[in-house]
Amino acid sequence: MGVYNNPPKILTDEQGNISGIQGDILSEVAKREGWQLETVECHWELCLRWIEQGEIDILPDVAWTETRESAMDFHQVPALMSWSQLYGTKNQKLSSLLDLQDKRLAVLQGSVQQSYLENLVSNFELRVTWVPQKNIAESFRAVSEGRADVVASNQYIGEKLASELNLSSSPVMFLPNKLFYVTPPGRHSGVLSTLDRYLQNWKRDPDSPYYLILEKWSIQQARSIPAYVWWLVAALVSGLLLALVISQLLRRRVSRIGAHLRATETRLTTILNSVDAFIFIKDKERRYRYVNQKVCDLLGYSEEQIIGSTDESFFDPHTCAVLAEADIRVLETGERITNEESTLLTGGGTEITSTSVKLPLRDTRGNIYALCGIATDISEYRQTQQKLHQLAYFDPLTELPNRRLLLDRLHKALMHAKTSGSEGAILLIDLDNFKTLNDTQGHAAGDQLLRQAAARLGEGLHGKETLGRLSADEFLLVLEGLGKNMDDAVNFATSQARTLLEKMSQPYVLNSGPFSGSASVGVVMFSDAKGSVETLLKEADLALCDAKDAGRNTMRFYNPVMQTKVNHQSQMEAALRRALEGDNLQLHLQPQFDEGHKVFAMEALLRWQDPDMGWVSPADFIPVAESSGQIVPLGEWVMQKACQLLAGWQHHAAMKELILAVNISARQFYHPHFVEHIQSCIAHTGIDPHYLELEITESLLIDDLENTINKMNLLRGMGIRFSLDDFGTGYASLGYLKRLPLSSLKIDQTFVRDLLSDPNDEAIVSTIVALGKSLELKVIAEGVETLEQEERLKALKCQAFQGYYFGRPAPAEHWLETL
Repeated sequence: MGVYNNPPKILTDEQGNISGIQGDILSEVAKREGWQLETVECHWELCLRWIEQGEIDILPDVAWTETRESAMDFHQVPALMSWSQLYGTKNQKLSSLLDLQDKRLAVLQGSVQQSYLENLVSNFELRVTWVPQKNIAESFRAVSEGRADVVASNQYIGEKLASELNLSSSPVMFLPNKLFYVTPPGRHSGVLSTLDRYLQNWKRDPDSPYYLILEKWSIQQARSIPAYVWWLVAALVSGLLLALVISQLLRRRVSRIGAHLRATETRLTTILNSVDAFIFIKDKERRYRYVNQKVCDLLGYSEEQIIGSTDESFFDPHTCAVLAEADIRVLETGERITNEESTLLTGGGTEITSTSVKLPLRDTRGNIYALCGIATDISEYRQTQQKLHQLAYFDPLTELPNRRLLLDRLHKALMHAKTSGSEGAILLIDLDNFKTLNDTQGHAAGDQLLRQAAARLGEGLHGKETLGRLSADEFLLVLEGLGKNMDDAVNFATSQARTLLEKMSQPYVLNSGPFSGSASVGVVMFSDAKGSVETLLKEADLALCDAKDAGRNTMRFYNPVMQTKVNHQSQMEAALRRALEGDNLQLHLQPQFDEGHKVFAMEALLRWQDPDMGWVSPADFIPVAESSGQIVPLGEWVMQKACQLLAGWQHHAAMKELILAVNISARQFYHPHFVEHIQSCIAHTGIDPHYLELEITESLLIDDLENTINKMNLLRGMGIRFSLDDFGTGYASLGYLKRLPLSSLKIDQTFVRDLLSDPNDEAIVSTIVALGKSLELKVIAEGVETLEQEERLKALKCQAFQGYYFGRPAPAEHWLETL
């Protein structure tokens, strides 16, 4: 490493080791990377020659120029920001670069200050005597000893040497520079890339070694606003000072300076146009008065087209409103505003996020006449932040929430469940035989299976659930807001688990070939964990192990009581499916009587006697049929058997005039082929539809009333009757009733049971009877079990009766023989 004495940026200590800001930075990187640094001392011009010739491997503290870029390799992220300044004796008058006229100027031989000032002196035709030196300290001693009048140096070492030699710093600042490490051309690109990586990461962290080194050498660099923004402000101020000086010279040398002024303006414009920031000036009416090239590139118009226009000509309305609010604050209150802005052009496209600095411009009287804005595009930085967030909280393979995000959401879900009282559940899903697939077909096939499994698990989710990847082949589904009824919550969790098992058991198509997989699921309810995420996961893991022990491709609850209930429900589902497929169900009939104890109708009631479970109550197997989806084929079986009964009754005088009532579930009614199935049954059996009555409940009236009425009218047009079952327990209103093509109302047995002891029940029955009479509907009382109940119902003008007092449900053969 080449080292020339330029404290505090670069120097060697008493032992000959590298030191200074850039020396310490490189030493810190070398320590972390295991590099060995050998110090080679040289003066500046020799250092440059050696790096170009490859005599040394790396040289710090090099400002970028086009000439140097062709002779040596630079990295991307600047190590330091620097500017240059003029220094002289305390009685030396230096207010602008033009005061160098007839001065002896000491500079470091081969430095950027020398090349810059030589160009400026030539353009302004100044008479300057050059005093080049091999090192910076010698340049300052030349002024102190009277061999030179002025010295040009970077501000880091300049302030130190000026103080030591009793020199003063002038207000003339110029040449803001970015300082880099360089290597010989075509060599050590890996070293430069490593430096870029450390500098980029350290500059983002206020507590990094980079800022600790700056503080060690008493150097402060802005951490919230990018450093080059300050250089832009300095450039603008310097430009304004330069313009004032030029205006004075114009009075004396108009003919000669005119051309130079235009050249200077061109160079200033070139500088501002080359700055990687949007720079603009707006007047009091928020019209653009100046824009640099980067603003033109953003808006897609030339400077002439933009000048005089406002933001409304270029940006969408929301962007204009945000920009206007900040502009007005600057122009009306003189406030200096620094904020983050997002802009979107009128034609759409990519939204740009920038850090914006807006400050007022004042005239000689202090009045605000415009504002100057400098905006730095940080869209790439924000995108990087989003990518980091994605990496921190989402699994890169499946793009699902990772363990960290899952646990956070699960904790919040438990807290919400605790405050709301609503139940929830987690489903821990493990892919069966995943390790075998990895071992036999490779990790690529395993990754492909994980992606497909994640896609399947995510199908059909509505946004209230959280699905994520918990570990290698384990996924977690969090179900929230399942309500306060435990049975409903357990049924929903069971249904979700079975749906997932079915999805995961479908064949997979992998690049390595087809694969038949499955999964095991462990289910835990929130209430089992008592608010602890760790407990919940442990219990889910135990339930998952139980599912695997049970043969895999199955589910298990942690709570043994729930698991027993689920197992019983699963057994009942399977047995009911076998009974339906084997035609092992039965229809029993219960008669309906009029006031003269004459049978005018029968209600068909489904009965099931299982070989293993014996007689199973409808109260047990009907809910199972509803939750498993078997209620539709079950209802179709009942309808088919009912029509066959009606067809058989046509040959018996005692039965041929009877109406047969069949209960219809909401799910069956809303099935798209419900009407077609009834038409098919009537056509195959040849019955008269007038003897078929469909009993519906008030739950049908809650959703999609118009569709319900249309279907009922269609069936009513065929001659089929309708009865509203369990009337008084649901949600039917009088407005609905008058629109429904009903033949009768059935008073629910809960009102009949306590009719003789509860005045409220008597009042309800009386009201329903009166309502039926006013709507011209037959009113049938269900659950009549005693003579006293019958007599009281008759006194209330009830017309028909059904219940154990008149006859219990029995097979059709019994009633055929009895009647």
